[in-house]
Amino acid sequence: MIMPPNATLRNARCDMENQQRVKKIIGVLGKEYPDAKTALDFANPLDLLVATVLSAQCTDERVNKVTHALFKKYRTAQDYAEADPEELEADVRPTGFYRNKAKAIKGFSTDLVKRFAGQVPSNLDDMVSLPGVGRKTANLVLGEAFGIPGVVVDTHVLRLTGRIGLTEQTDPVKVETDLMKITPKAQWSRFSNLLILHGRAVCTARNPHHEKCGIVDLCDEGRRWKAGQ
Repeated sequence: MIMPPNATLRNARCDMENQQRVKKIIGVLGKEYPDAKTALDFANPLDLLVATVLSAQCTDERVNKVTHALFKKYRTAQDYAEADPEELEADVRPTGFYRNKAKAIKGFSTDLVKRFAGQVPSNLDDMVSLPGVGRKTANLVLGEAFGIPGVVVDTHVLRLTGRIGLTEQTDPVKVETDLMKITPKAQWSRFSNLLILHGRAVCTARNPHHEKCGIVDLCDEGRRWKAGQ
């Protein structure tokens, strides 16, 4: 479907405005969270891949407590692939949903051994081809473990980009696409981390703290809040 010229111009103008907004947001939040990176502990890409799977519906703090012992016990993809399922379940149980998480870890580790010589691949297509690994996880691992920029769309990023008005999409893949268009590629991972940290500290799900928000004037919902004061 071909959009009429005026709609194309509006979209282009909107993208340009949001590009400027993103740059300003990065500037403000970059000062508030100067060490913006994942809170998950890891020593290599496999560690981070495992930790990211375990972090689903679990705090990073709890995951780090579990992986402290886990990473000493399982050092390679082969170790996870050959692990007794019930034993692996017991090892990751404190993170919740332990059966599904253990199955995912064992599944992608088996695939890593068979297809990638036990090494986590350093490109998105190969990584998302692993069982149980989606784009959010892959982009996080690429950005943090390989230094390859990727937009990580978790629940915080979904919430904040909607409130700020950077996208009208709610599907994570479509949100990722929108953010890639308006964010400098070199800042994809950093911008994601900044939004995640801000979402945890200030722009919380139930009660966003507009009065503490440094980007309130760059946010559609924040500006509406100020107007109603």
